[in-house]
Amino acid sequence: MATVYLSLGSNLGNRALNIYAALRHLGAGIRLEEISSLYETEPVGLKDQPWFLNLVCCGETELSPEALLDLAKRIEQHLGRREAVRFGPRIIDIDILLYDDLLLNTPHLQIPHPRLHERAFVLTPLTELAPDLVHPALNVSVRKLQEGASSMETIRLYHFRDEQASD
Repeated sequence: MATVYLSLGSNLGNRALNIYAALRHLGAGIRLEEISSLYETEPVGLKDQPWFLNLVCCGETELSPEALLDLAKRIEQHLGRREAVRFGPRIIDIDILLYDDLLLNTPHLQIPHPRLHERAFVLTPLTELAPDLVHPALNVSVRKLQEGASSMETIRLYHFRDEQASD
C-alpha cells in the first residue's frame, strides 16, 4: 500500500458538492484517511474567473501512480470536466501531489507535483494534514514550504453555508 496525497479544486457550479462527489469516487481506488478543511482561493494564472474551493486528502492505495492518474482523469470526465484553457475554470481538478517518497518524471505524470511547493492553495491544506511531511525532492517539510511560499494568493477557510447562500 502506498500513501498518497491529492489536491482537489473546483470553481464552477456548486464547488463544494463537486469536490465531495470527487472524494466519493476516489473511494474506488483509495482508502481515504484524512481530508483537510475547504479553502477558498483566488485563481492563479488566469485571474478573470471565479474563485476556487480547494482541499487536500490523504489515503492509501494499491494503485500504481499511472493507474491513480487514470482514476483521477476518469473521475474528472465523469463529473463533467472538459479540457479547455490551461489554468482556466473547471468543474473539478484532481492532482496527485505525493505518492510515498516516489520521484517520477514521465511525459504524463510528475511526482511530486511540479508546482506543489509554489502554491499556497495546496500548501495550506497539506500543512493542515501533514505539517512535518518532507517533500522528497526538496528535502524540506511542508510547514517550511508553506512559510516560505511567495504566493500572493488570497486563501481563506471556507464555510459550506457560503456556497448554499450563493445558489
